[in-house]
Amino acid sequence: MPEIVAEDRRSTVTEPGAAATAESRFRARVETLERRLRERDEQRRAMLHIMGDLNESNKRLANQRKAMLHILADYEQDRRRLASQTGRLDNSRRAVLHILQDSHKDKLHLEASRKAMIHIMGDLRETTAEMQRREQELRDKQEQLVQAGKLATLGELTTGVAHELNNPLNNIGLFVGNAVDLIELGVTDKEQIVRELRHATQQIRKATEIISHLRTFGRAAPVSREPISLRRVIERALSLMQEQLRLREIEVTVDLGSEEPVVVGNPIQLEQVFINLLANARDAVAGSPRKAIRISGSVGSAGVEVAFADTGEGIPSGLERRIFDPFFTTKEVGKGTGLGLSITYGIIKEHGGTISVVSPPGEGATFLVHLPLASADT
Repeated sequence: MPEIVAEDRRSTVTEPGAAATAESRFRARVETLERRLRERDEQRRAMLHIMGDLNESNKRLANQRKAMLHILADYEQDRRRLASQTGRLDNSRRAVLHILQDSHKDKLHLEASRKAMIHIMGDLRETTAEMQRREQELRDKQEQLVQAGKLATLGELTTGVAHELNNPLNNIGLFVGNAVDLIELGVTDKEQIVRELRHATQQIRKATEIISHLRTFGRAAPVSREPISLRRVIERALSLMQEQLRLREIEVTVDLGSEEPVVVGNPIQLEQVFINLLANARDAVAGSPRKAIRISGSVGSAGVEVAFADTGEGIPSGLERRIFDPFFTTKEVGKGTGLGLSITYGIIKEHGGTISVVSPPGEGATFLVHLPLASADT
């Protein structure tokens, strides 16, 4: 594949005040969820304690019932020997009365425990419903965030795409103009005229494909999953980024091997992942003496690994784990929101994969994306 160029490390740009407001709202919602979780844990512990009391009460009740049956048997025998065993019979009667009193108390305690458990279960159901509603709200907000990041990426790609569309449009004008000149000159060779018009048709088809690609990438990704060629997704991401990379004189090397890895996922979301990584590498090499990006891939027994390596300054020591946090960025104020890699991390996780970064001092950064291969049945 020809040399091409890579995209923005963080695809969305917002005002500092808006980012702070969004961050405070997000943290407030996280604190609410954590408080709800603690309350639910306390209720669960209370329920487990009550269940333990119920089990202990049932054991005591069973033992007492056995004792009562034994005493009643003795009582019947003592009745036959009433004359000689009157004292023993009185003691047994008192014991039976005592056991019955304990049994009554245990029954009252059991009834109270059951009522408490019913109340706790009701609270637990309400808490669970509230948690589910909050989780759905978070999922909706995340989807909106991903879509916003995608639209911001499209905005950055406008210059390159305009150049890509300008070439076929100029070619169309040239071929159609040639055909018009031939007709006006009265050329009788129809094949030459048809050839010029076919060339124009091919350029129209190329421009249509570019616009169709942008429309597909820009719309909200469906939740469905399907078997897709990872090589094809990477090539489509490169096709959108190649003009930006070329204008910045960034050397791009692609080596995905001879195998054709197939994964189960959403092609639009995965394309956004690779565009974010290309943009991240593009910004990383902006001030480097040698501007280069290398994309490589290897297939294992159960998964595929794609590496995006750049020749930038790398990631400062100790920040390797933080770069995937929402709103964390090493860029200057106003030049990044810290959402690009966070969105990338979320999409990869939803696809059952992982993403990590390796950044030896002075050797740039390498992002490693692991995705599970599609099964043979799929």
